[in-house]
Amino acid sequence: MDRKITGKQPNSKMCFICGLKNNTGLKAAFYETDKDELIAIFKPSQEHQGYPGRLHGGIAAAILDETIGRAVTIGKDADIWGVTLEFSIKFKKPIPLEEELKVVTKLTEDGRRIFKGTGKIVLPDGEVAALGEGRYMKLPIEKIADFDKDENEWRIVHSGEDPETINI
Repeated sequence: MDRKITGKQPNSKMCFICGLKNNTGLKAAFYETDKDELIAIFKPSQEHQGYPGRLHGGIAAAILDETIGRAVTIGKDADIWGVTLEFSIKFKKPIPLEEELKVVTKLTEDGRRIFKGTGKIVLPDGEVAALGEGRYMKLPIEKIADFDKDENEWRIVHSGEDPETINI
């Protein structure tokens, strides 16, 4: 099923998940859809392996956690961030390296201070490799870390590869 892209979220300089200048990171791109989902697209490399040819389970958990935590900002000003309170993952299939993978997430509850969400890692053939769910606290960045948007190059970076739709 095609999802229409309605927006793109920022990347940073050194974050392991979204940092565009982190040589060992995933360099994931995050897209908001017309279905109120947040989809991350990434291509893990050999540096991200656990077993040979397989994505490390901790990295799979990290990309799911990051994408669910970002879902709270869909269609909103990104001044509120999600801080993980609880997170769980269920692995269903081995996750390959060197292939484009998608993480599809959605909020399931959105309270005043707490939100919950679910997500899945989808393989190129459409099969679900992992399922995650988490509970997060909403906080402004200044309560989480000393974060300078300019210094950390926190911005939306468009490329010629940005899709208009994503098929899941």
